Amino acid sequence: MSLAFGFPLEFLTSAIVTLLVTLDPPGLAPLFLSVTAGMNAAERKRTAIRACLIAFCIMVFFAIGGDVLLKALGIGLPAFRIAGGILLFTIAFEMVFELRAKRKSNTAEMAITDDHIHNVAAFPLAIPLMAGPGAITAIILLSGRSNGSPLLIGLLALVIGVSVLACLATFFMAERVSRLLGITGNVVLTRLLGVILAALAVQFVIDGVRALVIG
Repeated sequence: MSLAFGFPLEFLTSAIVTLLVTLDPPGLAPLFLSVTAGMNAAERKRTAIRACLIAFCIMVFFAIGGDVLLKALGIGLPAFRIAGGILLFTIAFEMVFELRAKRKSNTAEMAITDDHIHNVAAFPLAIPLMAGPGAITAIILLSGRSNGSPLLIGLLALVIGVSVLACLATFFMAERVSRLLGITGNVVLTRLLGVILAALAVQFVIDGVRALVIG
């Protein structure tokens, strides 16, 4: 690993590129709009901040000792991919067929409770859309390159923080997009993204199965 005046520039550059590509902050914006449908601006802001904090903690945890934990529990990353794909598919199914709206149709108005905000922030925003199998895999691989160096682990945590802040900025700008689309535009977008999310979920499962078969 090359150093620039004692600084691990190559590791830092590799970590930044890998995590930004894996997290894909711009690609999360429309998904954020869909899973926070019915929330006002303040509620969306709370959800975004909470989701980013959860995702950051999870990814830093895996940067420090994720590989050791998975090996100790006998859990492989392919299992994460398959489980995450199945859970994500249920969310996509509800988005396409508006099951969440029907489930709440017995109330006079759609009440966004603290529990709802907390649940959406944790799943599917933090897990698996941000701290998903791809991001966790990338972090574990980057952590393995550090060879236990506190400096490199610290840099990796810093890169994770910068990547999560990029996602947070994207979430905040997504609210403006929602206002421009209006009610009809948001309904159409939710249906369309439900299909895309379903395809992403299936791809998670396929990747997990392929890794099991090949590995």
